[in-house]
Amino acid sequence: MKKVNKKPTPLIYPVPAAMVSCGSNPEEYNIITIAWTGTVNSIPPMCYVSIRKDRHSHGIIERNREFVINYSTADLVRAADFCGRISGRDFNKFKEMNLTPKTGVKVKAPVIEESPVNIECKVTEIKELGSHDMFLAEVVNIQVSENFIDDSNGTVNMQHSDLMAYSHGKYVQLGNILEQAGFSIKKNK
Repeated sequence: MKKVNKKPTPLIYPVPAAMVSCGSNPEEYNIITIAWTGTVNSIPPMCYVSIRKDRHSHGIIERNREFVINYSTADLVRAADFCGRISGRDFNKFKEMNLTPKTGVKVKAPVIEESPVNIECKVTEIKELGSHDMFLAEVVNIQVSENFIDDSNGTVNMQHSDLMAYSHGKYVQLGNILEQAGFSIKKNK
C-alpha cells in the first residue's frame, strides 16, 4: 500500500455527533453539538468534551461544572446540525428544534428527552489545550431508552439504535456489526 505524508491534523474519524446540553435553569439551557468527546477512564467512569473558549456553552459549562452528553440518532440529524451551527446566544435551541428539556437525575443540566441515551456528567478538571479547553468529567448517571435494554440480561444493546456520527463534514449512520469483540481469540468448540 503506497502512502503519502499529510499536514498534521486530528484525523480521527468517525467521531460522535453528540448533542451536549448544559445550564442550571431553563433561561440558561443550551445545546452544542460536539464531535470531540469520548471516554477517558473506566473506574471512576469519566469522559470529556472539548469546546472552544468563544462558544456560548463553554462559559455555561465552566460556570456550572456539569453537562449532559445526549446521543444523536438519524431522527435527530437536523437538530444536531442546527445546534452545532447556530449560537445559543441568539436562539433557544430547545424551542427552535422542538426538543424537550428535562432536568437530569444527578445534575441540574437538562437531558434531551428525544435522545435515547443521556450521560450526565460533573466536571472534575478543565484543561486548556490551545484552540479548545477539555472538560474532564465524571459520569454520575446514565439514562437509556428501554428500547435498548436487552431483556435477557439487562445490558445496553445499541445494535438497532440508529446512532449517527460525523465524518469529514458529513453525518453518517452507524449500524453494521462486523464481529463481537474478542472473536479473533475465541476457541472453536
